[in-house]
Amino acid sequence: MADALLWAYAFAFGAALGSFLNVCIYRLPAEKSVVAPPSACGACGTRIRWYDNIPILSFILLRGRCRACSAPISLQYPVIELACALIWTAAAIRFGPSLDAVHSATFLTLLLGIAMTDAREMVIPDQFTLLGGLLGIGLAAVPGGVRILDALLGAAIAYALLWVVKWIAERILKKPALGVGDIHMMAMVGAFIGPAGALLTLMLGSVFGLLFGIPIQWVRGRLSPLATYLPLGVFLAMGAAIAHVWGSALIGWYLRSVVGVA
Repeated sequence: MADALLWAYAFAFGAALGSFLNVCIYRLPAEKSVVAPPSACGACGTRIRWYDNIPILSFILLRGRCRACSAPISLQYPVIELACALIWTAAAIRFGPSLDAVHSATFLTLLLGIAMTDAREMVIPDQFTLLGGLLGIGLAAVPGGVRILDALLGAAIAYALLWVVKWIAERILKKPALGVGDIHMMAMVGAFIGPAGALLTLMLGSVFGLLFGIPIQWVRGRLSPLATYLPLGVFLAMGAAIAHVWGSALIGWYLRSVVGVA
């Protein structure tokens, strides 16, 4: 019974956080306040009342349309809310009522926000990365979670490494390479999962970029002027999520199977 209540609370909290994350995804790239003005319909401008702003449930009851003008509501809203709800529920199931659960769910929520804003706007807001990095270090400072030294080393190594990669790539390609947002993001990743996790994230993100980036670039080459740019943050977020959940197992497998370390 106690577990069920915890999971229900985690689901509700995650859904509410997902609602706020939607606001951040839409407003932060436009450099707008996430506090004011209150949420309103994008079509008619009618302010959304509290009973029409209940995460997931309101979208279902309204059948995906504005109460005032019947304009369709983006499916992104309930999807992000549900994703956050599931993230926090999964963390509660895996770790119970602990700092590890908060650490895990917070990190994955930040990754979701970063992936969505980069996919939509080709930008990674510093509010996600810099504030997220500080939050990761702050959580590491509390006994019982990731060690503070690992968090500091992870942030510093990832940040420095990405600047070196950016410098080398720009000298070779003779054009801008890697956004500062990507570098700030990797510092945040290092703060949450340490140096080994950050390096694994870079490797996995590069693989995902090759697997999915080339087809995306080919399509955009026909449809959009963004053909030479890719939302790298999306692929890094995918890699970071995998490194966070299965990183220890992947690193252990690599050391045993490839390096030959028992």
